[in-house]
Amino acid sequence: VIYMKGDDKAPMCGFSARSVEVLKASGAEFGSFNILDDMNLFEELKKQNEWPTSPQIYVKGEFVGGFDIICELFETGELQKMLK
Repeated sequence: VIYMKGDDKAPMCGFSARSVEVLKASGAEFGSFNILDDMNLFEELKKQNEWPTSPQIYVKGEFVGGFDIICELFETGELQKMLK
């Protein structure tokens, strides 16, 4: 799941759009949630993960990180392994 501005079909910021591209390039099946629809939920996620920005990406229910983290994981092949 990616918590982002907009959704996977219509991202509303550059980091969200690029995160969707990375997830698609890795072959991931994923859902998206527009944080702008529920800022209370997003505030809770920020507190829970101590990650203040969006997007926030979860794999198998576990918080992985944001755009920079999944890019690094993608480049090393770790993201693809996580998604299997």
